[in-house]
Amino acid sequence: MNVRALRVFFFDLDGVLSVGKVKPRYLSGREVIQRLKDSGRKALVLTNNSTQTREEVRQNLKRLGFAFDVEDILTSSYLTAQYLTKRFGKTRFSLIGETGFRRELEDAGHHESRNPQAVVVGLDRSLSYSKLDDALRFLRAGAVLVGAYGGAIYMSTRGPALSAGPIVKALEFASGKRGVLIGKPSPRMFHLALQLTKENASRAVMVGDQIETDVLGARKAGVHTILVLTGVETTETVNHSKIKPDAVIKNVDALSELL
Repeated sequence: MNVRALRVFFFDLDGVLSVGKVKPRYLSGREVIQRLKDSGRKALVLTNNSTQTREEVRQNLKRLGFAFDVEDILTSSYLTAQYLTKRFGKTRFSLIGETGFRRELEDAGHHESRNPQAVVVGLDRSLSYSKLDDALRFLRAGAVLVGAYGGAIYMSTRGPALSAGPIVKALEFASGKRGVLIGKPSPRMFHLALQLTKENASRAVMVGDQIETDVLGARKAGVHTILVLTGVETTETVNHSKIKPDAVIKNVDALSELL
């Protein structure tokens, strides 16, 4: 991998640029990302975050000193809304997820319904048995299952925390239906992102902190990979993994040595 020849840099959010969803804390990358933008290359956030709107993510990053436009931020909730539009048009949905996800769906013209075409699942930190029961009934009545992403954990301020993937798995097991996954590790997220950037996969790289989501998903899509050690993975987990990134660096700031 020749990093200097790459034109598109996708950055994960939690565990890479920042940590924490409510009051995120800065990790690294301000100067590197500005350098990429100044050189005419594309730097975008590509995150499984489904709890906030793109504008909320942009505002959080702005407070941490990053200069992203809202168009530079691609979340699993936003791309899920785009997928529903392509598949169904304006869609009736039932959501297991949080307010930011609902806003992205509604902004795309979709509306919540007790007779949904799709059960949409993201991270839900107020998950209840009642929500799961409702979702199961909707799936048994004919709704399709759409997961914002399939990751098992994310890096919270308290450390690794349960993510949306296990919720999707529970509904798949109970309903007997296979969910469509939009975010990482599905290559679908990368294909959608590359379409929006109008660039080829061979000229793009994913900078992330998880092998099972960032690295695996990017590899399936033909995108190069750089793993940082500020999130989920450690040197030990990288050494024991059968899936190897193209490069491993301490943090995003260390990317400057490769540019």
